[in-house]
Amino acid sequence: MPEAVTELEPQESEREPMTSMSFLEHLEELRTRIFHSLIAVAAGMGVCWWYHQALFGYMQKPILDVLRQNGLPQKLVYLTPAEPFNLYLKVSALAGLFLTSPYVLYQVWLFISPGLYRKEKRYAIPFMVSTIFLFTAGGYFGYRLVYPAALKFLIGIGTQFTPMITIHEYTDLFLTVILGLGLVFEMPILIFFLALMGVVSAGWMWRNIRYGILAIFIIAGALAPTPDISSMCVFAAPMLVLYLVSIGVAYIVHPTQRQARAAKKNA
Repeated sequence: MPEAVTELEPQESEREPMTSMSFLEHLEELRTRIFHSLIAVAAGMGVCWWYHQALFGYMQKPILDVLRQNGLPQKLVYLTPAEPFNLYLKVSALAGLFLTSPYVLYQVWLFISPGLYRKEKRYAIPFMVSTIFLFTAGGYFGYRLVYPAALKFLIGIGTQFTPMITIHEYTDLFLTVILGLGLVFEMPILIFFLALMGVVSAGWMWRNIRYGILAIFIIAGALAPTPDISSMCVFAAPMLVLYLVSIGVAYIVHPTQRQARAAKKNA
């Protein structure tokens, strides 16, 4: 009998959550993590401010390339004296967000980890690495492919006019595309946690794939900077691939599948 108890104790301890928190404690923990994240982003923004002109040089490169290809003046304009300053603030904030994203995501992990089982803590490093990689990959994909293609389409259909592109409108469009795709590429991470908690399963996602595709095209239409179908498809294509990847992720981490693998291993 003592030997049987000794064998069961590790299994029981693995299935018990590390801590139990009340609703108010969860709110306090959330406030703390958000505060720490904002401080980190602000610090990153301060560091990036010293390089704001160089950062804006990279930011405006896509529009300057398109204007040059169409034989148009390669110059952005502003309408109010405060616009250049606001522009550099936004550029520094975006760069600061990417710079401090590892720490921000670490704060996210610290918030959600108390609700996980002990053996699920091993997902910490894969979570950090994959989340940072996907967020950066989404931003890079938008900068290198989606945004130049959108600008080429928009500028190309108005070559008979003289453009007066303000830095305010250009910056807002840039931030929408880059941040939008960065967040969209986090889909597998979202599905990972939903499947880990048993909210969704691979089978449910596969059975409802038609609705998933519809939702993807609705989101792509909302994020796409142009109303044409080609721009929407450019946004939707990686989202469809990520949806299929998310099905595989859900299959691996869903509690039912984990229990089945554990039972097969112990058999």
